[in-house]
Amino acid sequence: MLRLERVPLDGVAPAVEAIRSRNVFNTREWLDFVARTQSAEAIVAHVELDGEPVGAFTGLVVRRFGVRILGSPFQGWMTGPMGFSLVPGVARREAMAALLPFAFKQLGCLHVEMMDRRASFEELGGLRARLVDWPTFELDLALTEDDLFAHMTSACRRAIRKAGREGVRVEEAHGVEFADEYYAQLLDVFEKQGRRPPYGVERVREMIRCLEASGNLLMLRAVTRDDERIATAIFLVRDDFAYFWGGASWRSHQILRPNEAVFWYAVRRFRERGVPMLDLGGGGDYKRKFGARERHIPLLRKSRVPGMLALRDLAARIYKRRATRAPGLKPVPKTQRGQTAFPRATASGLRPRERPAEAEASVPAEGEPSVDPRVEADPLQH
Repeated sequence: MLRLERVPLDGVAPAVEAIRSRNVFNTREWLDFVARTQSAEAIVAHVELDGEPVGAFTGLVVRRFGVRILGSPFQGWMTGPMGFSLVPGVARREAMAALLPFAFKQLGCLHVEMMDRRASFEELGGLRARLVDWPTFELDLALTEDDLFAHMTSACRRAIRKAGREGVRVEEAHGVEFADEYYAQLLDVFEKQGRRPPYGVERVREMIRCLEASGNLLMLRAVTRDDERIATAIFLVRDDFAYFWGGASWRSHQILRPNEAVFWYAVRRFRERGVPMLDLGGGGDYKRKFGARERHIPLLRKSRVPGMLALRDLAARIYKRRATRAPGLKPVPKTQRGQTAFPRATASGLRPRERPAEAEASVPAEGEPSVDPRVEADPLQH
């Protein structure tokens, strides 16, 4: 029978740590980032069989409304799959069954949430827990560069070529100042929807402070011929996979297709590093254009107290509504392509009515997402 035993972060058995640290969300740097921004406590535990470590669990404990919660991850952390790191042959269902008494009794938590990339719905069934489907897209970077490009839609390939013809170049960015550049563009994306991002710029700054020195963070920007910065993207990367954390661009320059150029640069960069897979960070039909395959990962939720799941769902809805609402900011009306405003009457006859500048800028380029990907990439926003 498996059991969990908490250990210090630097006390994980070397053979287990070699597996655990391949996930960027299990690294010390990422745990420090979440701990600082969420007032959380990092938890690492050995999964033991007959006293010998055969894996590890990674998560953090937070307190919300006076309730201790174990997340791996939890809502609002902007974190991808964590969960278990097990040696071959160890059943994840048995490990999950051992996690529940560890969380409820040893850690004193009343609620647990876990998302494990290698878990399946079948093996987590029967635990009397709620399983939520979290969709994402994965791109196989083991393919050749030519095959990756060929698997994209024709519209996406044309966009990448157009960005090159227009003189758009992609460069790697450094320093905490990049957070302000990225966030300004992110605000522009959300304002079109009459919303605001679910996190502040300080969260992005803290992530850069915690991760940049580790080499697990790739920050990119797209620049025009005139050196104008028009798009940004943030990726996380470790041995097992890279992860698209967020991206934004100025609406006024989307016609140059900088987002596709940034993405294509990242794909080639990760292939050079030998990373086998790129997770696009959540659902969204527009991500299909990159040739990625859809994947469904089980998100497990379990409460010790009856009725707490219902309260959790209510709190999540309130959090999302408050986090993304922009008071006093109305969405820009959608304008169909080719639509002409009704003419206005003047003393000299009918004169065409000019379209407002912000409405013109609000029309997304073909294939562009209507909202920022990070809203969809947060596991618990679905």
